[in-house]
Amino acid sequence: MAEGLRGRQAATVLIGAAGVALFWLLHLPLPFLFGPMIASLAAALLGARLAGLGQMSVAARSVLGVAIGASVTPALVAQLPSMLASVAIIPVYVAAIGLVGVPFFRRFCGFDLVTAFYAAMPGGAADMTIFGAEAGANIRQVSLVHVTRLLVIMVVGPLVLVSVYGVELTHPVGRPAADIPLSELAVMAAAALIGWKVAERLGLFGAAILGPLILAMALSLAGVLHMRPPREALLAAQFLIGIGIGTSYVGVTLRELRETVAGGAVFVLILAVIAGAVTEFVTLTGLAPPVEGFLAFMPGGQAEMSMLALIAGADLSFVVVHHITRVILVLTGAPILFALVRRRRP
Repeated sequence: MAEGLRGRQAATVLIGAAGVALFWLLHLPLPFLFGPMIASLAAALLGARLAGLGQMSVAARSVLGVAIGASVTPALVAQLPSMLASVAIIPVYVAAIGLVGVPFFRRFCGFDLVTAFYAAMPGGAADMTIFGAEAGANIRQVSLVHVTRLLVIMVVGPLVLVSVYGVELTHPVGRPAADIPLSELAVMAAAALIGWKVAERLGLFGAAILGPLILAMALSLAGVLHMRPPREALLAAQFLIGIGIGTSYVGVTLRELRETVAGGAVFVLILAVIAGAVTEFVTLTGLAPPVEGFLAFMPGGQAEMSMLALIAGADLSFVVVHHITRVILVLTGAPILFALVRRRRP
């Protein structure tokens, strides 16, 4: 059994590597992210028995957590009050998504109320699936909708950044490992591992990214950590995130493609309209620069949006503060709100 799983994981890595090579040879953007994502997605839809990389994929998020935390400096902390006005828009933004999303999934996709509610909430895919399962939702439909949301956003987001905002997605994500002192690398590795495991023990949501983020931030503010993780680690994180999205479609049937995945894709278009309106508002009112406003209100995953911000050279802290606020709001508010909705509509 274990040997079979390892064989499928090895095949997954090889397919992902082939995707990287193809994107690299064709000079396509973001080869370490898009290459494995598209290759593993295509293989999964063709029936290949791929397998995720388990704890290795989770570890990729800890690398991002350290990268984000290391970007928080005393100068940056002084700028946090200036973000409060745009952060205050997030509850209205989340409410608008829910008010549109729940009726959409009920009427056009035929979901029951519980499934429609957790499919519409713009939280993390894993968190919404777990909460939905506890509430009695169809977890297959919820998970497919959220994975489709991430997939479409990760494909469309970079295209918008290039074509609308004129961003070149060639910003170096970090220095080569050879240019970073061993002492810094040791501090980063310790922050990633200790932060992850302590946060996991405390039961924090998104422990693999939030734990390292908090610890690396504390070390950065204390003057102990001065650099982001090396380029090689961040490229590996892109690779693992890409594979994770693609392999989520393993075992999807034609009926699920036609009903659930297609419905999730249409919902992303609705989200794009809402997110575009909010982005335009914060940009025109001067609450956020255009690129940062766009990335901050894209309803993608915390790890995926952080990676895009790194590649685009955007203000990472601004983007992350908004996404963490959205995720916390959804995680704490969704179960309470759903209980109220269910009480009114048994």
